Amino acid sequence: MADRAEPEIPQGHVGSPKAAGDHAVMPDAFISYASHDAAAATALVDALERAGIACWIAPRDVRAGALYADAIVRAISSAKTFVLVLSESSIDSSHVSKEIERASSKKRPIIALRIDAAPLTPALEYFLSESQWVEAQTGNMQAAYAKLIDAIRGLAPTGTGTVRAARSAVSAGAAQRGQPNSRFTHILIAAGIAVVLGYLVVDKFWSSKRIEALQANTALSPAAAPVAPAAPVATSISEKTIAVLPFTDMSEKKDQEYFADGMAEELIDLLAKTPGLHVIARTSSFYFKGKQSTLPEIARTLAVANILEGSVRKSGTRLRVTTQLIRADKGEPLWSETYERDQEDVFKIQDDIARAVVDKLRLTLLGGEVPRPDTAVVNPQVYNLYLQGRYLLTSDTAEDLVKANECFQKALQIDPGYAPAWVGVARVALRQVANGYLPVADTIARATAAAQKAVQLDPNYADGIVTLGSVHLMSSFDWSGAREAYEHALQLDPSNTNAQFSLAHLTLSTGSTDDSLHRFQQLLQRDPLNLLERRYVARVLYYAGRLDEAEATVHVVLQANPSFPAAHYELGRILLARGQVPQAVREFESEKSSWTNLGLPLGYRAQGRTAEANAALQKMVDNSAGSEFQVAEAYAYFGNVDQAFAWLDRAVALRDPGIQWLRGDPLLRNLTRDPRYAALLRRLNLPSG
Repeated sequence: MADRAEPEIPQGHVGSPKAAGDHAVMPDAFISYASHDAAAATALVDALERAGIACWIAPRDVRAGALYADAIVRAISSAKTFVLVLSESSIDSSHVSKEIERASSKKRPIIALRIDAAPLTPALEYFLSESQWVEAQTGNMQAAYAKLIDAIRGLAPTGTGTVRAARSAVSAGAAQRGQPNSRFTHILIAAGIAVVLGYLVVDKFWSSKRIEALQANTALSPAAAPVAPAAPVATSISEKTIAVLPFTDMSEKKDQEYFADGMAEELIDLLAKTPGLHVIARTSSFYFKGKQSTLPEIARTLAVANILEGSVRKSGTRLRVTTQLIRADKGEPLWSETYERDQEDVFKIQDDIARAVVDKLRLTLLGGEVPRPDTAVVNPQVYNLYLQGRYLLTSDTAEDLVKANECFQKALQIDPGYAPAWVGVARVALRQVANGYLPVADTIARATAAAQKAVQLDPNYADGIVTLGSVHLMSSFDWSGAREAYEHALQLDPSNTNAQFSLAHLTLSTGSTDDSLHRFQQLLQRDPLNLLERRYVARVLYYAGRLDEAEATVHVVLQANPSFPAAHYELGRILLARGQVPQAVREFESEKSSWTNLGLPLGYRAQGRTAEANAALQKMVDNSAGSEFQVAEAYAYFGNVDQAFAWLDRAVALRDPGIQWLRGDPLLRNLTRDPRYAALLRRLNLPSG
């Protein structure tokens, strides 16, 4: 990777109006770049400072004797805006990624000067999704500099004292990338391929620890290629369909996003329990967060007749929640209400909103009712801490997982009997193991104890039971115990998407691909925009030998987001199975996530590039933490059966979640006649057929 430690910029090339290292004046722009782009960064600073825009750039402005990292952090925090020299090198740079994440956390407006066409990683897509873009054309850098200068000068102050750039592309190319594609719905309908629900703990437990964080809520990236239109498909949309959009944080400090999201999520869960009402799942509803899509576009994409939107304003312990139910195709408001109460009434507000929605949709005529949540004993402070923890948990970074656990623990200090917080503690521990952040034994023990406590406190809490099932899998590959837990959770709450998703995956591991796909098709009805689950479906089809369908499914993912993690890897394996070796290698090489390292040994081996294949395999072994199962696949594909079984044993010992893909894996076919294969299935209590 093109990481940088201390990039060396020829200081004589920078005509700064201030002395290097002078921090008395707040810089207008912090310049972020990779070391390979030092010349471009130098020229950029020169152009900006000639225009009177004060820049901070390392190493020029790092004071002698100062800690390099500390200087970077302080400079980002004090700069008015963050300017990124965006290139293949900076995309691959871990230092640049950290700087972008820091700028985003400090709510600094980000402007990207794009100097090549390299696709983004999923993490950068997330942080740059709301940034401004300036396209630099070769031979016409001055025009790009002029646009960048105008963008920096056009930044407006916000209520927090910082500056924020409106989401606007400053070139035609950027404008196309930045806008959501209203035709995406036609691609999804035309594809006709089942996808499954992606939800917090279980989806990421099942995915390899190599998947980058943030994939569950992936949106179309700024760099995504346009999606080709498909023929419209006539469909009748039931009036008893609804999507709950993310609520808007209207608080003065804009620090209640977690609460606004939590309000919408709770309403989704509450409405989903209503008989006869079809409610779109969180992943697809939240897909539109921060986008400029119109309500009719959203309704068409999600195939719903009704949309619930709202806002939350919190001041002290007072809440003001405004909601509106809209008949989307006509743009006709069906109902609106504003609630202004103390925070302790938040559960009553949620209940009132859900009941008003059901009443307006006239489902009560069919006997449908919203079950009243038993929330009378919940302390509002406990609930607030729980929502903060759940919000942090979705980021999946090591730092935020620690913070999420702290929130859950604080909630339990106040109310040790609050089962959802115990589930939160268990889910954090599962994610820390799955990502390789903490060792397995102690962390799994923590997850087990927390999940058991949650179920002990509330034997009817479906999420607690699902989490306990996940613990069974992670700790001991207890498939039957997990199935029993998931099925019990669905008996208690048939709409529970965690349980539905988990059971679909478990069916693949222990049953048939046909049954698994059927479950995935049911999940698709509630979560049509989940690209992660579409990629999983492609893998199931690959296992089933339905290669044409598998390829079509992956292409839908790549049309929506060319940088979606592991999508090129999945396509490479499919093409390899079809004997299209050169095309497969191109896909493995196109994969920008760490999955590329798992595909290249296979492709090079198939091409007969022995030296390169062996080198790629060695690299894979050297970085095997969290991908022991994939190393076993590679050795099996290379024909080294003994090493393949050795790595399978290691995957079992280290609790690599990838072991779920053991049965029916096309890459392991040359192991199936070896007695050790049947013995391994017996050891894992997996069926042989």
